Amino acid sequence: MVKRLLSKKYLAYLAVVVVLMLPTAANAGVGDIVQLLLSITNTLKGDIGQVLGAIQKVGNAKQSLQQQIAWPINAINQAKTLVSQVRAQYSGLAGQIHSIEVSSANLANPKQLESQVRGGKPPGLGQLQPAFLKVYGVVPSATDASATDRNLIDIDDAMAMGSLKTTVISDQATEQMLRAADSLERQSAGTAPGAAPLLTAQAQVANLQGQAFLQRMLAAELRQEAARLAHDNALVKRSAEANRNLRDHMRQILSRP
Repeated sequence: MVKRLLSKKYLAYLAVVVVLMLPTAANAGVGDIVQLLLSITNTLKGDIGQVLGAIQKVGNAKQSLQQQIAWPINAINQAKTLVSQVRAQYSGLAGQIHSIEVSSANLANPKQLESQVRGGKPPGLGQLQPAFLKVYGVVPSATDASATDRNLIDIDDAMAMGSLKTTVISDQATEQMLRAADSLERQSAGTAPGAAPLLTAQAQVANLQGQAFLQRMLAAELRQEAARLAHDNALVKRSAEANRNLRDHMRQILSRP
């Protein structure tokens, strides 16, 4: 690049000098023209040549600094080769792990629910509620269960449904993160040295997104654990209330003459 610029500058200087000398050259003989060209050549080889040579030295020093110290070509090529080898070695295995069939339900309704939960597709959220009710049933009516039991059943179903929906959304996010990671791997195997900070920034953003989804799943797990503890406490409270009612009935029986 620097050599091309120097050549263009050299030709520009030559063209300017020749244009300035055209009137003289038009009235001169062949010998005078030759002498004129020799004078131009000597001038370019003199001060102007030294300046152009110094510029070329600076350009060569800058190029050497970039290729040997800032962005060593050998180290960059080794890193690219390593990335390509790792992708060739592990991409196929990762794809096989991702495609392993883990569904185990056999009956129609449980199989449908498992498919909706593991599918990781946005339309699956709307179809999740009916599939859930087919497996776990609806809340009993007021004539079939006490108010306490109906409340516990309803809140347990709600928490379970919320956790299942969060799981489906998490699977969708996982697919996006895997595609982003694959894209970063491909770019790192063939990108220019100066683009490394941009790839690093993209990787940091993807990492933050992954951490955010992880925190969301942790929050869902904590909510589920809190609901389980509340359910157990409700059973203990109901047992205490039943014991109190039993004591009241026993007092009434014993107080009769």
